[in-house]
Amino acid sequence: MAKRKTKKSSARPRKPGPAKSTKLPKDAVTLVVQLRPRDGQEMLLEAELRALVGPTRKEDGCLTYDLHRSAEGPAAFLLHEIWASREAHSRHTNTPHFLRWNARKDALLASRDVTYWKQVL
Repeated sequence: MAKRKTKKSSARPRKPGPAKSTKLPKDAVTLVVQLRPRDGQEMLLEAELRALVGPTRKEDGCLTYDLHRSAEGPAAFLLHEIWASREAHSRHTNTPHFLRWNARKDALLASRDVTYWKQVL
């Protein structure tokens, strides 16, 4: 049985370049939510936040919903959310998973800071 010849690619591996910016819909809104847990509540807070990610990403109007944990210093979490519109975000705040979170958050949070952003470029 004859061996198959394999072609060697003459192309060099592509070097990663700068990330291309994706133009968001005109009405899109970005939320940056910074959360700090109460003492002793870090693990419970993380569990509650993780539980939000899956169902939120499936919502109409949710373009991005990412959970981050501080790489430095005391425990802190960041939600980076992009919604097709303020109305889409408003609908999110009436979903069962968000209402569950809303009922529990005060017992878990020492602080919460929410800022809204619009894409420029």
